[in-house]
Amino acid sequence: MTERLRIEFFPSDVDRSVAFYELLGFEVTGRSVGPPAYASVKLGDVRIGLCEAAPVDPAARTLPVGTEIVIEVDDVKQRRDEFVGRVVVLAADLVEREWGLSDFRVTDPDGYYLRFTSHR
Repeated sequence: MTERLRIEFFPSDVDRSVAFYELLGFEVTGRSVGPPAYASVKLGDVRIGLCEAAPVDPAARTLPVGTEIVIEVDDVKQRRDEFVGRVVVLAADLVEREWGLSDFRVTDPDGYYLRFTSHR
């Protein structure tokens, strides 16, 4: 049996999140209008489900903390350059880590933190 991991996010606006993930190169693989609205996106073997969150007072909503989604890519510099060319705002620019990885970070519209990384 092959195990796979799919992450589920609960964005405040599924359409806005889909547009963001498409900007990152994800492909929409499923969609339903709901309620709740739902979309699934994938990039290679990385799969993310986007399920419309129940309405929340924006003042009461806190950003996700203590979690980072790490996506390993073959060439992190190339991926970073592609994102910058598509006008993706980087939360943290490309850094070479002393333990042999290079990475950069982006934050999705609801504050989910994504780190793109590769071995040097």
